[in-house]
Amino acid sequence: MSVPPRAVQLNEANAFLKEHPEVQFVDLLIADMNGVVRGKRIDRNALHKVYEKGINLPASLFALDINGSTVESTGLGLDIGDADRICFPIPNTLCNEPWQKRPTAQLLMTMHELDGTPFFADPREVLRQVVQKFDELGLRICAAFELEFYLIDQENVNGRPQPPRSPISGKRPHSTQVYLIDDLDEYVDCLQDMLEAAKEQDIPADAIVKESAPAQFEVNLHHVEDAIKACDYALLLKRLIKNIAYDHEMDSTFMAKPYPGQAGNGLHVHISLLDKKTGKNIFAAEDPLENTSLRHAVGGILDTMAASMAFLCPNVNSYRRFGAQFYVPNAPSWALDNRTVAVRIPTGSPDAVRIEHRVAGADANPYLMLASILAGIHHGLTNQIEPGEPIEGNSYEQLEQSLPNNLRDALRELDDSEVLNKYIDPKYIDIFVACKEAELEEFETTISDLEYNWYLHTV
Repeated sequence: MSVPPRAVQLNEANAFLKEHPEVQFVDLLIADMNGVVRGKRIDRNALHKVYEKGINLPASLFALDINGSTVESTGLGLDIGDADRICFPIPNTLCNEPWQKRPTAQLLMTMHELDGTPFFADPREVLRQVVQKFDELGLRICAAFELEFYLIDQENVNGRPQPPRSPISGKRPHSTQVYLIDDLDEYVDCLQDMLEAAKEQDIPADAIVKESAPAQFEVNLHHVEDAIKACDYALLLKRLIKNIAYDHEMDSTFMAKPYPGQAGNGLHVHISLLDKKTGKNIFAAEDPLENTSLRHAVGGILDTMAASMAFLCPNVNSYRRFGAQFYVPNAPSWALDNRTVAVRIPTGSPDAVRIEHRVAGADANPYLMLASILAGIHHGLTNQIEPGEPIEGNSYEQLEQSLPNNLRDALRELDDSEVLNKYIDPKYIDIFVACKEAELEEFETTISDLEYNWYLHTV
């Protein structure tokens, strides 16, 4: 990942500041392992220096647990003196933050070694390494995410979330009502502001639909012919949604399973591969079952799905989302136009045949999620892996649960995977596993309220 020429970078900064003289500050953003956005806020007068020289941030930024504490077993903390690396701007990501009271812009950054080479533990770099393998095959990746979230009240009940009161009716929603337009109307100002803010930031969010639980919604991102940029959009959309919700005196959550008995939040991704010479979708077909490239791509995804689960479902809570009644598949499976399987092939148009991956939760880091899925696709294409027969009917009635159903087993599968260790730097896998094992250890040594209810006065 080469850094653009300094003159090009400065032209971008100059043009933006000239067009937006009102901007006072710029947020410099970089996403950690958990997809949490971190960084620095600078005065507008310091922007040129950022484009010329970058900014320093510690390498330990990519060894943080979900609470923002450095996991020392990664080797990126005190073992290296908590040393800095240098972060450079990502071209064409400088834009306004529409929700700020004081005019503020934002700029995505990516971390490099001091000699300018990409830093291996930046999730964006993890994805780029996988994408590069498709470049070598003469293929370009086209991707689009679907992101689910809940609007929630800013006040919890005994530490637990609750749906927000409707600004229209004053009532809290309590029923499922999937696709109900009236529920969109209940929160219309907030949801419309999200779409308008996305438009201002050039994030291609083209629709919001009511999902399968009270105050749960899904935003659809339009496909882009750049896998890394598709992930940038998903990451920035989450930040936008959170801040617009705050403006409307609500909160939002992308937690995989915030409510027992209700649907969880998913992160689906649609993927097609384009021939760089012709621009044609190599999955296109009148009969997708006869498309060899499509079958092999699906075969590779299914073959690596268990090993990918720690990236698709990276948190303890992630595994509470699974269940047939919530359309979350728990076995490697595929089919045409069937929402009960892990890999769905939409077939509305021969030219638009694509892969829809339906396993990941909204709590996944989109860069790591897509890196693992693309690794499976490349593995399938280059090894001509057949996926077996597609499922017909309800897959939950035909297949036993076989994917890891907890984080510890998922981490073991990832650590032991020969295939994923070929696509994703084993040093990075070690760091990821170390961080997540540290979170698991803390979780498993914490005494829950349920344990007190069950055991305090009964044993």
